[in-house]
Amino acid sequence: MSTGAIIGIVIAVIIVILILSFVGIYNGFVKLKNRVEEAFATMDVYMKKRFDLIPNLVETVKGYAAHEKETLMSVTQARTAVMQSSTTEERLKNENVLSGALKSLFAVSESYPDLKANANFMDLQKQLQKVEEDIANSRKYYNAVVRDYNTKRETFPSNIIAGMFHFEKKPMFEIAEEERQNVKVEF
Repeated sequence: MSTGAIIGIVIAVIIVILILSFVGIYNGFVKLKNRVEEAFATMDVYMKKRFDLIPNLVETVKGYAAHEKETLMSVTQARTAVMQSSTTEERLKNENVLSGALKSLFAVSESYPDLKANANFMDLQKQLQKVEEDIANSRKYYNAVVRDYNTKRETFPSNIIAGMFHFEKKPMFEIAEEERQNVKVEF
């Protein structure tokens, strides 16, 4: 075999390896992108369950705490803002606002012993707590998948393919700044 033939075979093997690597990296991005979308959709299902519980919860609290209109309005407005979110980033931000509003609603319920003893309220509160746990777990999964996707997007040589095919950075689900503050306990 001549030197030219050997060089041709080596070049062909290198080209095949590069093509296979390129295809593998691209397909990896597609898989991760689909996992990010699936993780967000799963989180969305749990958030929809929460949306469906909120009107019932607000109506139950209204009967006992009619003068707590500001808290009830903030929950309703936060729920509406989430439903009207147009981007993933906006949706994630508004979800944090809704979580804070719900915490305020439960804080108000502490002032009303009759409300806390109401079976319907207790059931709704338990359902909402379960859904909140499911949302927290789905957020963890979503963030883990986004971390994997963003890491692959930023590391060499996959960052070249990410740039060529416009695989954009995905947002993490982060808690609101006010939720990071220490809880103030006074006796």
